[in-house]
Amino acid sequence: MVGSRYILHGTLLPFDISLTSNYNRAMQTRDIVSLISKIREKVNRFIVSEMAKNGMEGIGTSHGDIIYALLNMPRMTMADISQRINKDKSTVTALVEKLVQLGYVTKERSQEDARVVYVALTPKGSELEQIFESISHNMLDVFYFNISDEEKEELLRVLSKIYNNF
Repeated sequence: MVGSRYILHGTLLPFDISLTSNYNRAMQTRDIVSLISKIREKVNRFIVSEMAKNGMEGIGTSHGDIIYALLNMPRMTMADISQRINKDKSTVTALVEKLVQLGYVTKERSQEDARVVYVALTPKGSELEQIFESISHNMLDVFYFNISDEEKEELLRVLSKIYNNF
């Protein structure tokens, strides 16, 4: 596909794929895991940058995962959050503490079982819903730029199969 193009920092640049050898194509196939990891890093940097632009400095995507989970279910236990965002309980505890300090969430011990701690959004935390929706929309616009609906479906199908292999 000589004459293909790609976008770098908003500039359309030519890309001559015929210059890649069979070896490079084989390496590209083997390096898919690395590419997925790099995409994840770029998406996370994009989200953190967008959060900072919206006045949410000092929190990362894992904090955002907790807030997003709480936007969908207003009150959750630490164990529920841990399971929902796929992080261990000690990590969730540290992340929640930071969100408490920033005024986005509150913690409350269960009256029935003192070992159980509930986390809930504060009004300040609830105000983030519109910002999160905007950031999500912007990220998806970039993520799926120049990708057809059919390609999106195929990508989801293949990635789901890979995910289920583990």
